[in-house]
Amino acid sequence: MPVDRDRLKTLPRRPGVYLFRDERKQVLYVGKAKSLRPRIRSYFRREADLSAKNRELVRLIDSVETIVVGSASEALILEANLIKEHRPRFNILMRDDKKYPYIKVTVREPFPRVFVTRRVRNDGSRYYGPYTSVGPMRQALEVIKHLHTVRSCRYDLPKEGPERPCLDYHIGRCKAPCVGLQSAEDYRGMIDEILRILEGDTESLRGEIEEKMREASAGLDFERAARMRDVLAGLDSLARQQRVHKAQGGNLDVVAIARDGDLAAGVVMKIRSGLLLGRESQRFQKIKEESDEDLLASLVSRHYLSSGEAAAADPPRQVLLSLDFPDRELLGEILTEATGRAVPVTVPRRGEKLRLIELAAQNARQVLEDRVTALAYAADRAEEALFSLQDELDLKVVPRLMACFDISHTQGTETVGSAVVFENGEPKRAEYRHMRIKGDWGNDDYRSMAEVVLRYFRRRIDEERPIPDLAVIDGGKGQLSAAVAALQELGLDDVAVIALAKREEEVFQPGRADPVRLDRRNRALHLLQRIRDEAHRFAVRYNRKLRSKRTLKSDLGDIPGIGPQRQTTLLRRFGSVKGVREASKQEIARIPGFSEALASRILTYLGR
Repeated sequence: MPVDRDRLKTLPRRPGVYLFRDERKQVLYVGKAKSLRPRIRSYFRREADLSAKNRELVRLIDSVETIVVGSASEALILEANLIKEHRPRFNILMRDDKKYPYIKVTVREPFPRVFVTRRVRNDGSRYYGPYTSVGPMRQALEVIKHLHTVRSCRYDLPKEGPERPCLDYHIGRCKAPCVGLQSAEDYRGMIDEILRILEGDTESLRGEIEEKMREASAGLDFERAARMRDVLAGLDSLARQQRVHKAQGGNLDVVAIARDGDLAAGVVMKIRSGLLLGRESQRFQKIKEESDEDLLASLVSRHYLSSGEAAAADPPRQVLLSLDFPDRELLGEILTEATGRAVPVTVPRRGEKLRLIELAAQNARQVLEDRVTALAYAADRAEEALFSLQDELDLKVVPRLMACFDISHTQGTETVGSAVVFENGEPKRAEYRHMRIKGDWGNDDYRSMAEVVLRYFRRRIDEERPIPDLAVIDGGKGQLSAAVAALQELGLDDVAVIALAKREEEVFQPGRADPVRLDRRNRALHLLQRIRDEAHRFAVRYNRKLRSKRTLKSDLGDIPGIGPQRQTTLLRRFGSVKGVREASKQEIARIPGFSEALASRILTYLGR
């Protein structure tokens, strides 16, 4: 073991964090201690006193690094952040260590937005969450969609805006404040009601919605009355499924774990005003030698201390734990200092708080059994992919209406283009278009792409149909430049355009030198791949159809006396050249305009 034991005697006796590194200087383990010297030296005493895991750890240690801090609480925070940064293999492993979604309301904007985000920032916005079991979040958003029409675009209103409303306006999802069709006062009143819903105040809205439903019914507007009825059902469901027992103050975080052998799961239930607003879950792996107390300590450290995001977004007034662990009081001190008020961290033994712990433990067991913590349907996944695409590519509007373009040809002949349309993440096949390239461009894909884009968008303008929010080009920088030039010729500078290259699945954008590389598991990339592949399939199918017709007609066109009209007649009658070849002379002669002599000539030329 290469660690210098004499150096261990000179380590400080102060609180801090230690890092064990291997010979490649990679971090094997991060730990904390109130006194560094005795804690680190304990690893290098009798090997028989160590667990199998720690014996293997000591065997691999090449060097020890220490960081002295001012207090044990600072050591706890630093340990949590270093574990998150280095993800050492000998620390407790957590699966799906990701940031869970919040609902964000940008209340400081003149026209606030309401959307899902995984980033919590100190920007004055209001955050509701986190939601890992996303059922409550989806229900809340669905109620909002029924009640209100919140904008999904990213324009800095009213300073900037588009020339015309996007598809959200045409399908009733937005009243287009971007072009002045909704006042700031009306929009702000709508946001105030949304905030009341997200804060759990569903009862105060019931009377208003019931009155609107009665007014709509009296005015024979039964469609609107039905929408109000559905909103009431959504509010009832939201209140019924999220309400839990009131506890002291009603603003609590409840933490519990469940384990089964080498696997475990932990949950943090977020209760505000007596309502269960979110549940963050975390799964552990390879934890046979870890105690339940260590698992719980690891869970709360990473939840509350790694960058402080979870606590900063909406801090609890009290934290309830299912088990005690040595740093429990330290955690309370850190939360108290961060929030400016006392945040007790306790282990309930009786009463309503113990029942909350039991509820959290049931949730942890469910997570452990199900292995899946997200309740998402196909429509939800499509919606999430669209918002992810907007976020990843920094698009001004959610690309609800997308058109993708591709070119196909056979060695410069039968050059065709395709345009496929996706609406809300799903194919809209009635709006698919293919076209033969009119220009004599041969195998010049750039000019062909420019022609297809120009013709497609010009027709949309002439027919006064909604313009796609995003144009996706199958190709690289050259095809992208050709498409941008075509849109500029039509005055459509506000249409977002990207190109998706097949080999590395890189996304190119105008004015950006380096491509965007999306994670292969990202749903936004999956959506782009899907629409790109659909455009390619549609273009290739049309190209093959034209090539087949040309081949068939060339075989028959070599026969004297068989012009285009007679070629078409034979193909319609027998289906193919093979069908004509297999027909009898009498069958061909019975066709109007054909004779036995002409039938004999046809069969002779076809090898009969």
